Amino acid sequence: MFSEYMSDFLEYLEVEKGRSLKTIENYSLYLNRFIEFTDDIQVSKIDLSLMSKWRQWLNRYKGADGRTIGKATQNYHLIAMRSFLKYLARRDINSLAPEKIELASSTRPQVSFLNQEEVIRLFEAIPTDNIIGLRDRSIVELLFSTGLRVSELANLNIKDLNFKTGEFSVRGKGQKDRPVYLSESAAYVLSKYLEARQDDFTPLFVHYRGIQSDFNGGEYTRLTVRSIQRIVERYAKKAGIAKHVTPHTLRHSFATDLLTNGADLRSVQSLLGHSNIVTTQVYTHVTDPQLKKAHKEFHSGNKQ
Repeated sequence: MFSEYMSDFLEYLEVEKGRSLKTIENYSLYLNRFIEFTDDIQVSKIDLSLMSKWRQWLNRYKGADGRTIGKATQNYHLIAMRSFLKYLARRDINSLAPEKIELASSTRPQVSFLNQEEVIRLFEAIPTDNIIGLRDRSIVELLFSTGLRVSELANLNIKDLNFKTGEFSVRGKGQKDRPVYLSESAAYVLSKYLEARQDDFTPLFVHYRGIQSDFNGGEYTRLTVRSIQRIVERYAKKAGIAKHVTPHTLRHSFATDLLTNGADLRSVQSLLGHSNIVTTQVYTHVTDPQLKKAHKEFHSGNKQ
């Protein structure tokens, strides 16, 4: 039955492929929805007709809270299924060929990012006369300096930083390591934050309980992803930025800033940790105008 092979597949993802627990959790959710739809069918009975009906079911799906499944998330279900079918094929288990599953076309998402003036306003909205302000300024500057995902930032430990080289390694999606680089501004405020810490706690960013404006005392726990999101949102409002600003907005701002200043798309792909260049191509709001400018400047047909 499907569920039996699915259990083996999820174990394979964790043990042999080294996928993150979050990825496994998501794949489990998506494939369990297939079980819900088919009532745990035999894998040999999966065919294109059944997949077509499942896609229709996903498109009409409503959760207990009334929420539907967006086109992008429907594609994630199909990606999980395709990966599962590849697993079966490698083990010579009869089922639908994975290459027969085609993803649905979806509109390119709009990228929200901050311009240079907005980034400066955000930085300046954060006071640095107390340890909480130093922490929060460090968070925002580090996000913009490195393009880290919020989960990657939350998992950082003090020992991960290297102020001598201005760079360090981070483990991203798919358990892949990549280098990230500190700007001089981010390195400076981080050093001030760590000077004020005066503790031996491992995580880089911690939540302070029982601390007002002094640099000592209180209870230390690692900041969660949600806490970091709230910090960014709070200071964006304080800075008077009308956009909805999240840690991912700063990741987009990092990429946009690089491309605007002449970085090539492949370099930005590596810095963001994208496994596929297609993911990075969401930043065509920057590259398209640059292509037009390059054509106008260098193409012989534009010269008199």
